[in-house]
Amino acid sequence: MTTTINPPLTTLGSPRRGRAWFLALLLFLIACADTSSTPPHTGTANCTVGTTTPCACDDGRLGAQTCLVNHTLGECVCAGVSVGDSGGMQPGQDGSGMQRELDSGAAVRDSSTRDAVVDVANAGDASTPSTVVPDPRDAVIYQVNLRAFSDRGFQGVIDRLDQIQALGVNVVYLMPVTPVGVLKSANSPYCVRNYKEVNPDFGTLDDLRALIAGAHQRGMAVILDWVANHTAWDNPWITEHPDWYERDANGVIQPGKVGTFVYPDVAKLNFANQDMRLAMIDALRYWIFTVNNDGYRYDLTDVPPIDFWIQANGNLRSITGRKLILYAEGGRLDNYKAFDYNHGFSFYDALKQMFGGAQAPATRVESENAAQYVGAGESNRLVRYITNHDVNGWDGPPQNILGGQAGAIAAFVLAAYNRAVPFIYNGQEIALSYALTFPFTMQKINWAPNKPVTDEYIKLIKFYKQSEAIRRGMPTSYSNNDVSAFVKQSTNDKVLVMVNIRNRTVTFNLPAALANTTWYDGFDKTQVKLGTNVNLAPYQYMAMTAAP
Repeated sequence: MTTTINPPLTTLGSPRRGRAWFLALLLFLIACADTSSTPPHTGTANCTVGTTTPCACDDGRLGAQTCLVNHTLGECVCAGVSVGDSGGMQPGQDGSGMQRELDSGAAVRDSSTRDAVVDVANAGDASTPSTVVPDPRDAVIYQVNLRAFSDRGFQGVIDRLDQIQALGVNVVYLMPVTPVGVLKSANSPYCVRNYKEVNPDFGTLDDLRALIAGAHQRGMAVILDWVANHTAWDNPWITEHPDWYERDANGVIQPGKVGTFVYPDVAKLNFANQDMRLAMIDALRYWIFTVNNDGYRYDLTDVPPIDFWIQANGNLRSITGRKLILYAEGGRLDNYKAFDYNHGFSFYDALKQMFGGAQAPATRVESENAAQYVGAGESNRLVRYITNHDVNGWDGPPQNILGGQAGAIAAFVLAAYNRAVPFIYNGQEIALSYALTFPFTMQKINWAPNKPVTDEYIKLIKFYKQSEAIRRGMPTSYSNNDVSAFVKQSTNDKVLVMVNIRNRTVTFNLPAALANTTWYDGFDKTQVKLGTNVNLAPYQYMAMTAAP
């Protein structure tokens, strides 16, 4: 017999267009207010925020302490001490596996680092970690493009934190907050003029602190976009440390490059230089202790060597009491050694081929899982999206390429429910009808409400957060050419998901494991008795639980 399931009554509007291992690293040995020969102890007051001072390890080695926002020294971090599994690295090595001289001569002599004193008059207690960082498997990420979000910078985001929270978001991802270079510039937000300054176009350091504090008050973590591969040509490192950059035989600093594509507006950093690595790690720590962000989304992570990311993220994860979200914008499988997330580049391409004119089979989902999760640990996930700042600028809004708004929602269900964490790009939740194009200064988001679309996202995210099986279970596939169908199960939860990826009604013949079974609609809890077939309307999705 055939079971016909009516599509949702909501009108969506018409389309318009493993185990981690890390190594605690030696921090910068930069001059601090306390210059006495006796190493200071944890809690010593009145040091200069952001600086470090030498300290003695119990075994006689040299360590370093960072001055926290409350003007007290943190714990003494001793180089060569492993955290958890050393991953085969030997004591006395840094995170790259290279032997380092652990004396004051190895200190990074960077005046911009040494002299960066933070005004903490209104900072709040950034030295106290937030308690809202979710398990990486439970995240719902919301991307904020600060240039396009509003004309009010950080304050514009603060003004909409309640609406972001209402979606069910628990991680807010801010695109780069640092100032943009002017020399040879294309005005890209990924062209960093200074790693320890706030872009004044968005507001002040205190404004950023207020944004992050406001998100924390609403139960949302905040991660910052970080550009480690290259800097602007007018970054102070260019003149102060030219050896920190890749140079040709004549000593000329080289532009950024990915494969054969050259980015002439940026200068490529040299990851063979250990002092540059330490300066980068210091800058990453600076923001955590200054504004209390909860991690990073790292740009172009597949270009720097993986040992740098193991080194850098190992250092960050060694910070006492800090739970961090670390997200790689990359597809390199080795990234799972250092990050929580890889980026769903190829899944987005698969969605375009499944929902677009190519009519690729729904079984592409399983092919993507098989290829993109090799080497992943239990808590690793892909971030899968139907739009973000890159593809929105290139392809336009998701409804333009995925079969209208109904197709875009169906694609979101696949991206969020199969084996990933949900991701929303600002404006997606109102089906913004126009693209936000690079360098994101030409359009602002018109936040006119689109309640049917917003409510649909709220409903989908609510089910994601309620269902342990969706967040923890491994999908068992029953897909065919036109329908992506899978079951996910956890200890106390079992879910069946079916998504028609075609813009036509499809009859899905149920396999024996699903035929003549009873389920409950995941959204309204009504009972659904399946027969041997299900008729699915164009782009219709179903998510059902085994128990009411």
